[in-house]
Amino acid sequence: MIVVIGHPVAEAGPDGRRPAGSAALTALAAARAGAATQLVGKVGDDDAGDELVLQLAREGVGHVALLRDPSSPTPVLARDEPADDLDDPAPDPADPADVATPVAPSAPAARPTLDAADVDLGLRYLTDFRAIVVPEPVPAAVLRVVADAAAWAGAELIVVTADPAALDVTLPDGALVLAAVGDDPEGTFPALLGRVAAAVDAGATASAAFAEAAGRLGATRTD
Repeated sequence: MIVVIGHPVAEAGPDGRRPAGSAALTALAAARAGAATQLVGKVGDDDAGDELVLQLAREGVGHVALLRDPSSPTPVLARDEPADDLDDPAPDPADPADVATPVAPSAPAARPTLDAADVDLGLRYLTDFRAIVVPEPVPAAVLRVVADAAAWAGAELIVVTADPAALDVTLPDGALVLAAVGDDPEGTFPALLGRVAAAVDAGATASAAFAEAAGRLGATRTD
């Protein structure tokens, strides 16, 4: 099983909302590649959160460790282009789950905060995971909890951070540390992370899986 840690958000467009953000897109990519996937994160206790959880579940992303925050709304970002319907077949108008309702992005607001205690609680719901992926920079306290969990489980760890050279958290041997990318409107980087995670779930090491997946894109670890 693959565990993804981060902040799932939604994007709103003329055809409705869809999952967005590094955490959700990485988890979706891993699930689409055939890996059992769980997402540890936090969304608001609202309609947008309900819809986000449902859409992720329909794609095979588990939400047993996805926490709800009644005090902060699920972030809904603006999207200019029509959604790709999560790569599903053409929507069935007779199925309410396949009918997207156009919505406007929400007003700026503080997103649900994922702290170390939340991650520790979420990971306690899960067992027997082969890899943990942190696809976006997180506070050091959160990363320490993740590193401890990976070491205890003997799991591979993939961490994305703003500045790998400045990382002050001791990670397990063999952890793969990558620098966060800048503008990535197509979601190429989280898609790559998801494929890497799926390869790890199938038995590869994180470094070997990354090298192979990046090589297919003509990229290297330093790009």
